[in-house]
Formats: sequence, structure tokens, C-alpha cells
Amino acid sequence: MEIEKIAGLWTHLHWLTVLADQGSYTAAATRLGVSKAAMSQRISELERAAGISLVQRTTRSVRLTEAGQRLVEDTRNQYEQIATSFASVSELAGVARGLIRITAPVAFGRQQLLPRLPAFLRTHPEVRVQLEVSDRLTSLATEGFDLAIRHSAEAPDTHVAWKLCDTQSVLVATRAYLRKRGTPLVPEDLAAHECLFYPRNSGAATWSFERKSPRRTTAAPVTLPINGQFSANNSETLRDAALDDMGIALVPDFTAQAAVQAGKLVVVLPQWRVTGPFADRLHVLRPYASHVPRAVSLFVGYLRESYAQGFPL
Repeated sequence: MEIEKIAGLWTHLHWLTVLADQGSYTAAATRLGVSKAAMSQRISELERAAGISLVQRTTRSVRLTEAGQRLVEDTRNQYEQIATSFASVSELAGVARGLIRITAPVAFGRQQLLPRLPAFLRTHPEVRVQLEVSDRLTSLATEGFDLAIRHSAEAPDTHVAWKLCDTQSVLVATRAYLRKRGTPLVPEDLAAHECLFYPRNSGAATWSFERKSPRRTTAAPVTLPINGQFSANNSETLRDAALDDMGIALVPDFTAQAAVQAGKLVVVLPQWRVTGPFADRLHVLRPYASHVPRAVSLFVGYLRESYAQGFPL
């Protein structure tokens, strides 16, 4: 095939690579910012030019044929090198630009990340941010994310990771609820309260406590069964239930921070550390790559500075 004809198919080949990564025309079209019809048309044009079927279509997904997979494998590295070279050249101007795709947990994304975005975007007007809030763990490389924020005890060694800050789990309730039901003084007092909890398994719900000590020594942990009429797999929902005087909620500090600082919730059993239900660190991750766009590097630095002090209550 003449080089001019091949050059005219470069975009088609790239779209085939994205289709292979995403696994469906809809997802690939979304990733490229084009319509599903345009995506299908480009692949059909590429198949006609190659004279062979490149994609096996089903009602739910697509899978590359042997020929299609070989074409993707042979061209993927070249496209990555082109993208790296272009990004390096474009950043010689010293201006951060381009799209940053981020995934973050729902509660953290809504309450802590979103309020910090406007300042960054005002400083870097040629940067665009696309945020997906989801509590499911996503594959950064497969789904095309540049960064992920994870609430976890340890950072995975499969990605480049930075610790943002330490976090803690806290018990919170309204003053109205505590006036009605009494304020717990020790963990055992929770047996007489409505406990709003995050269900982790099908077994009995329990909370574990360690006594805080200025000498950095702790007694043996205390683990107690807890009871309550309401549970939810989202810390923001648990916080809102506590705000409605439904009971004492166990949530991460970043979920409770705004309500505690506004005086709408108070911390219960502040002399005790609750262990187990939520992780104690926040990390920001990115996939391994030979070149990191300037916008991504700047945003990581911005996040690390923004959360360096954690979430004081």
C-alpha cells in the first residue's frame, strides 16, 4: 500500500487501538470524544482498506480478530512515542495544557476534591479536568485515567504513588441526638445507641477502639458489637443520616470535617481511636509512563500541598 494511503489511515489505526483498550464502541467513542457512529465508520473504513475483518462484533462487546490484534500490537508503541514527543515539544512553551482525567471516591470527590478544583483551573486556564466519582476500583491504564485518588492503608506498587495525608475514622452525632439519648463516655456505652455503620460483610457489625495516650502507648483494643436501624455503603450518606438525628455515625474525617467545623455535628468519644472500618491514608496514583504531561505533574503537586495538613476537625 502506498505511503500516502497509509498516512491517511493513521487516525483509523489509533481509534482501533482505543477500541481494543476500551472493549466497546460506546466506551471508545466516549474516550475519544466522538460519536459511536463515527467510531464504527472509521473501523469499517480501516477494514475495507486492509481487506480483512479486524473486529468481531457481538451484541454487548467487541473483540479484535487475530489480524486486528496484530495490527494494534505492531502500531501501539509508535503512537505512544508520537504522543510523548508531541507532548514534550508542546510543553517547551512552559504552559500547562490538556485534559486530566481523574477518578476519586464519591464522598471524597464531592466534599474535598471538587471545592479545590476552581483555584487550580483559574491558575492554569488551558487545563481541563474530567472527574469521575466512583467507589469502585478502576484500572487507570485500561480506562484512560491520568490520576486516581485512593483511600487505602498502602499504595499499590503497580503505580507511581504519593501519600497525600493521614486520615482517621471518627464518631459523630448531632447535639439534639445526644441530648435525647445521652453522650457516650466509653465505647461500651454505644450498646444503648443507634449506630450508623458501613456494612463490610454479612456478619455481625463491630467497631474496634484503642485508647489514645499522650505517651503513645495504648491498651489492648476493645472490639464491640454495635446495633442500629440504618447502614449504608457510602460515608456521605452516613453523615447525612447523623445530621438527621438518626444516631451516631462512623465516618472518615474528611467526610465529617465541614459539618463538625460548622457546629452541625460533634465528635463522640474523642479520647478513643476507632480502628478498622476505613483506611488511614490517602494516596494519589498515576500509571507508569515515560513522559508525564506538565499539567498532571502540576496537579499532583497542587494536591499534595492542598492536603498536607489533613482534615483537622
